[in-house]
Amino acid sequence: MSTTTGSTEKQATFRSVLAVPEFRAVFASFGVFMVGETVKMLALAVLLYERTGSTLLAALAYVVGFLPHALGGVLLLALADRWRLRALMVGYDLLRLAAVAVLAIGVLPPAGMLGLVFAVGLLAPVSTAARNALLPELLTGDDYVLGRSLFTVAAGATQVLGFALGGLLLGLVGPYGALWLTAVTCALSALLVRYGVAERPRRTAVASGVVRQTWQVNGLLLRDRRVRGLLLVHWLPGSLLVGAEGVIVPYADGLGPGASAGVLFAASASGMLVGDLVLGRWVGPARRERLAPWLALLLGAPMPLFLAGPGLPAAAALFGLATFGFAFQLGLARRFLAAVPEQRRGQAFGLLATGLMTAQGLTAGLAGLLAEWLAPGRVMALAGIASMAATLLLWRWLRPEPVDRS
Repeated sequence: MSTTTGSTEKQATFRSVLAVPEFRAVFASFGVFMVGETVKMLALAVLLYERTGSTLLAALAYVVGFLPHALGGVLLLALADRWRLRALMVGYDLLRLAAVAVLAIGVLPPAGMLGLVFAVGLLAPVSTAARNALLPELLTGDDYVLGRSLFTVAAGATQVLGFALGGLLLGLVGPYGALWLTAVTCALSALLVRYGVAERPRRTAVASGVVRQTWQVNGLLLRDRRVRGLLLVHWLPGSLLVGAEGVIVPYADGLGPGASAGVLFAASASGMLVGDLVLGRWVGPARRERLAPWLALLLGAPMPLFLAGPGLPAAAALFGLATFGFAFQLGLARRFLAAVPEQRRGQAFGLLATGLMTAQGLTAGLAGLLAEWLAPGRVMALAGIASMAATLLLWRWLRPEPVDRS
């Protein structure tokens, strides 16, 4: 079976991707969603700190937005194939709208606010899976790969915009006003999908309970050797690099006055965005797939240089170079799509995203623990070495599959 791109295939352009009306609607909805979520978490953190004076609760306002992904991913992912995609995406936006409105009214105690955000977040991986499963129905061939890269670029750009807008709103209207404006983004996202995307039938019939079906299908996917290999490739090399990002703050603190962790975080995000933009738009499909293993190896390659304790400019350059390697995922996009059964596509994409977030959280936590005994630069170097080792162990899954000419 062949999934390798032929060299004669037409390369996608932004014009060809954005010419699809339904893709434009989903893409715009995603951008609005990301801005709204970023503003919400920033406003919630400020609000909890103002009401309690607790830095722990302020930090939890960020964490609680991500923790439910792992739980929702192992309990509810079957919904991504059992429900209609448009209805699921619109329904989640409306649920977010209701939750943000309750937060903005200010009737809940701090613990209740965190609990509400956690509960709504349980469905976040299901909505993400639905969006990812819809994309190959809107775009085909290299258009699909470029469309994927546009979502990555938009995710980083809209988060930066969300933080900037959130800071402005907090100064102008305060945290409650910022939450009300977040509610507007929820409504706008729902409207874009409702009137910009056609309804499609669900992929699978309701055969058992949601939790049971989620476990069963996750098991089937993980037992498939080809799918399991592609999942591990997505999960491990990049997540191990995130371990290095987990100790950016103490590393920057050790550089002395004037050093800013924000510079390193920005460099890390910029490298990833540039990589997706360059590989997605200006590198042909066949070459992109051939470059995948080498780009994955690039993720960890610069990190051992942190043993030398580079200053802020050099450290920023190293992080930007390393995260450029995240573009390796574009070389695997269609192989993963071809490897999973169409009727389980939603859950497969959800499992990929859930495993990725879980692995990133675990490696960041482990790096923080190691930093209790080792210097941050050494932890970064170890993270890079581990990433390269994982890449080499998974090299066969990163290489393009041979073309079947029979």
